[in-house]
Amino acid sequence: MDIISLPVEFDEKKIDGRFRLVNIAAQRAKELASGAEPRIQTKARKVTTLAIQEAILNKLEFLIGEEAAKAQEELKKLDFRKVLEERKREVEGEELSELEKDLQIYMHEKDESASPDELFESEE
Repeated sequence: MDIISLPVEFDEKKIDGRFRLVNIAAQRAKELASGAEPRIQTKARKVTTLAIQEAILNKLEFLIGEEAAKAQEELKKLDFRKVLEERKREVEGEELSELEKDLQIYMHEKDESASPDELFESEE
């Protein structure tokens, strides 16, 4: 069984410390555990080991610093917009269904009260 023991060597220009490496590997391990395809060929069987290896070999894309903060804010805005759009569609659907119900009742009452001749006259 392969075991990675820290300290490991990584590109300090891209990954600015062990804590960052652990965070990147943890996020990637979650992806791998959820069924994501590995980006490297390895003998490692554990998702955590595979995630650390991918991070060390610069096979993962990630943002740090200001770029990460901006991306996170954009994601929050997009999520909020999606929620608003979904809610708007739900409300419109509810209103439409209420309108359809009212129209069906109205049309049903009109159909019952009118004679067949009157219905054909109103369509023309």
